[in-house]
Amino acid sequence: MANFSYSDVSKMIDHSLLNPTMTVEQLEAGVQLAIAYDVGSVCILPYYHKRCAELLAGTTVAPSSTVGFPHGGNTTRTKLVEAEQLIADGCLELDMVSNISAVLSGNWKQVESEIEVIVKLSHAANRRVKVIFENCYLKDDQKVQLCKICCSVGVDWVKTSTGYGTGGATMEDLQLMLDNVQTPVQVKAAGGIRDCDALLKVRDMGVTRVGSSRTAEMLDEVRRRLGLSTIELIKVAPVGSSY
Repeated sequence: MANFSYSDVSKMIDHSLLNPTMTVEQLEAGVQLAIAYDVGSVCILPYYHKRCAELLAGTTVAPSSTVGFPHGGNTTRTKLVEAEQLIADGCLELDMVSNISAVLSGNWKQVESEIEVIVKLSHAANRRVKVIFENCYLKDDQKVQLCKICCSVGVDWVKTSTGYGTGGATMEDLQLMLDNVQTPVQVKAAGGIRDCDALLKVRDMGVTRVGSSRTAEMLDEVRRRLGLSTIELIKVAPVGSSY
């Protein structure tokens, strides 16, 4: 017998609608899919976030979007303006890419200062922040240092990847991050979690969110294993993300 309910798993999913080639029709269909499957959030292209928040009003699915995506090399001021706009547009969860160049250069004060600015702004507005590391470019000691910084400034999640780098979440990276954060900081996997077995495996490890555009496929299998009926809707195939 399964040791989880459907919502235990569905609420882990941040349904990803971030590919820059997605049309408005695909974005709208993606939001409707996320509502039907009752996921944790919809993480959508920033320009369409206000509409996404309108569509999600009255549901239990949170509107979310990105800051400094996907490369993280924007100025802090630019990231701040992006965050301010998203908050004004109803965003409840902001996925911010760390400054990868600054991390690789060992400019830890700059990295910490930037993350702290976004966290303070977001928390003052009762929003939550996920910081994206892009682990495929980092050494383990850099990942650990980022975990320490994120814990010290009070981020809500540390996140493995954008899904647009050279690699996504690995079990080794997830375990490293889980070992180097303290409650209440949580861990999000993005890129590489493509089926129900992988989703349940990272859940058992302690991961609380997973970014995915394969939401329907994974949650259909969860429902099948729980003996629940199939959700019927017109599914739009995801385009070109490594999620």
